[in-house]
Amino acid sequence: MRYLRVVTLLSIFLLFSTLSLAAEPDSYATAIKRFKSSAEAQNYFNHAYGYAIFPTIGKGGIGIGGAFGKGRVYRRDKLTGTATLTQLTIGFQLGGQAYSEIIFFEDERAYKEFTSGAFSLNAKASAVAITAGAQAQTGTRGQTAGVSSGPASGKQLGSDYVSGMAIFVHAKGGLMYEASVGGQKFTFEAL
Repeated sequence: MRYLRVVTLLSIFLLFSTLSLAAEPDSYATAIKRFKSSAEAQNYFNHAYGYAIFPTIGKGGIGIGGAFGKGRVYRRDKLTGTATLTQLTIGFQLGGQAYSEIIFFEDERAYKEFTSGAFSLNAKASAVAITAGAQAQTGTRGQTAGVSSGPASGKQLGSDYVSGMAIFVHAKGGLMYEASVGGQKFTFEAL
């Protein structure tokens, strides 16, 4: 019983520590610059039809978890609207984390699908982490998530469009078992 209380208190501490990172979000310009400086994502800026950027997403959970972030959507480097990301997860998970996320749209069809008002990533969605030590495998098979800074290792390099979208994440801090982007829901508001 004492062990359970200690684990619960530690989990709550991790969750609030991580979410406090989210309380001071990066600016959009800083997040875009970070992704542009990444060799993994750089080429996408040159060829993508558009992208959605979320400078800070806070995620946490103890059995039941969630994530939240606000972002901006661009078409050909022109701001076209804002987006909100939400995610609810149920299952074995523990801890909290803060990260940035960018979703590139390969073509107009993918852009329109995302900006249709309400869009969801399915369980097959995956992301490439641009920092070493941050987990990129996503979907129904939650993985461990540790965080460190620096360039990505060769195993994490390279992403390709899936259903017209390519997703990259940059871990900012925290520690959480179960890291995924599958199941994220987005709402879009045009400017």
